[in-house]
Amino acid sequence: MPETGRYDFRGVSPLPADRQPVIIEARRTPLCRTGGALSSLRAHELLAPVLAGLLAETRLSADAVADVVIGNAVGANGNVARLALLEAGLPVLVPGVTVDRQCGSGLDAIVLASRMVAAGGNGAYLAGGVESISTAPLRAHRGIAGEPEFFGRAQFVPHTYGDPDMGVAADNVAARYGISRERQDAFSLESHRRALEAAKAGFFESEIQPLQSSGGTGIVTDDDGPRPRLTAGVLARFPPAFSNEGTVTAGNSCFDADGAAAVVITSLQRARELGARDGLLVLGTDTAGVDPELLGIGAASAAARVLATQGVTAQELDLVEFNEAFASQTLACLDLLGLDPGQVNRDGGALALGHAYGASGAVLVTRLLAQSRRSPGQERLALAMISIAGGMGTAALLRYGAIG
Repeated sequence: MPETGRYDFRGVSPLPADRQPVIIEARRTPLCRTGGALSSLRAHELLAPVLAGLLAETRLSADAVADVVIGNAVGANGNVARLALLEAGLPVLVPGVTVDRQCGSGLDAIVLASRMVAAGGNGAYLAGGVESISTAPLRAHRGIAGEPEFFGRAQFVPHTYGDPDMGVAADNVAARYGISRERQDAFSLESHRRALEAAKAGFFESEIQPLQSSGGTGIVTDDDGPRPRLTAGVLARFPPAFSNEGTVTAGNSCFDADGAAAVVITSLQRARELGARDGLLVLGTDTAGVDPELLGIGAASAAARVLATQGVTAQELDLVEFNEAFASQTLACLDLLGLDPGQVNRDGGALALGHAYGASGAVLVTRLLAQSRRSPGQERLALAMISIAGGMGTAALLRYGAIG
């Protein structure tokens, strides 16, 4: 049997080295508000520079890529994975597949690629997600006479289940789990503060792939979401956004963003052959379904399952990244898991940086690798989790450490 390497975990041997998935590099674009600096770039144009940057950083030969697995939620008129990989200069022999699990698409693409490795695909994979909400195709059903009937969002579940809008579901979660308006606003303000501090400290620089701005007027290197002038007083003035009696507002909800993120994932054996110095070992993943009326708690259900399977408690986690679509659902999930909000999203989250739908799950993993690398030589137990439209959630348990 091939050697298992240095990653024995809690007495349970991982997969053999030629089947043990490990993430060795991750990149993302800046996250910019819809209609902003990246609004002229279509999905494949956002993603292609990230893929090319990953190949350059790892010195991975393009023809050594076994597959490109990309998540996308609002559509890019075709297989955006294949389109982007060719745009990035990868050879025509490299295939691509696009995954749609709505907000979870980027994380689920990484999960799928990790399972390809675990199933014996001892190659290198590029996996992640992309969303250009600014350029997404207009969507319409065909009417009886063939006329278009435009709609704003996809139907997530049958109407017999309610199929609530995400904001309505966020209010439902706040009411069910007792998440006050004050807690939501305070959490949102803290997310902006952390993101601003992280940007000032240069924490995002190593993970961002600069892009040419819309109109070719310059290079975009920074996220544009964090608001330095945001205060508790400003947040308190926002009215309820989805119901008169609700507590969810525009101030404690994320904003739509354009962006892309991807990782290089391969086997531990191949990572060593490539000379990778460190990475995130994929210990376990899970996806769970929940009541669509409370769709925001899906991440907590998935995370609880993967932690239980791996014999890990929430208190043992060193790093946690959770997609902050709404402060209410974020706080509810953390409460359900027994996680201290102070230990989650240490550099801010989607409330400050924005939610690029299909890319957001991959952004979480990119952030975890960057955070882990701030303390080289120290192993980190990390969790990425995201709640998903329609009442689902995906979580991945990862361990950072040296590869050699």
